[in-house]
Amino acid sequence: MIGISIATNWEFEAALDYFIIKDNERFRYPYGEYFFRNVNGSELLFYCTGVRKVNGVGGCQYMISTFNLAKIIVVGTCAGIDDTFRNLDIVVPNKAVQYDCTVKEVEPLIKQSFIVDIDLSIYGNQFLTGTIGTADKAVVMWKDYLELKKNAITIADTEAAAIAYCCKKNDVECIIIKGISDFPTDERDGDKFESNAQQINVYLENTPKVMNKIFKEYVDRFI
Repeated sequence: MIGISIATNWEFEAALDYFIIKDNERFRYPYGEYFFRNVNGSELLFYCTGVRKVNGVGGCQYMISTFNLAKIIVVGTCAGIDDTFRNLDIVVPNKAVQYDCTVKEVEPLIKQSFIVDIDLSIYGNQFLTGTIGTADKAVVMWKDYLELKKNAITIADTEAAAIAYCCKKNDVECIIIKGISDFPTDERDGDKFESNAQQINVYLENTPKVMNKIFKEYVDRFI
């Protein structure tokens, strides 16, 4: 069975709407809800983990152990870092890194031990790719954005690389499919709270667009 890992409630609600899930088809587990759907002959388990790394990894391990998953596809939104990309672009990373696991004042921002390389060779090359960076702190402040850009991060979120790390430890294939919902904005010459609110509004507007695009155009290519 293949698991489809979803982090936020907004993303999961978009999945429920897209697949027209009835109340009696929704089941609860310690980290949230899940449902099943057959897509092109493959039985898929869609589940919501909640946000941040601890929830993503907890949900990942629970589902691997409970349903003996052979593959996990992490789907959802992300922040754009590489400015050659645009909002609503879908990215399938070939590398996932956790960048909040070091003392960055005296160590490299990213250590090899927290990098997961993702082999996409069997899936062709008809998709955008790059490096996803994951940390518990969302990329909101401009200085964080500049730091990630300096370190060649393409997109960023708060779960995916940790889930990929968990999958690697379990010898389970992991694919990440993320859509850019928003880019950080430069708050240095304005009100940081207003800037953050604007970014959140863009995120909320684009979340269902991103999820629908992933479900319609990408998931069946990687199952």
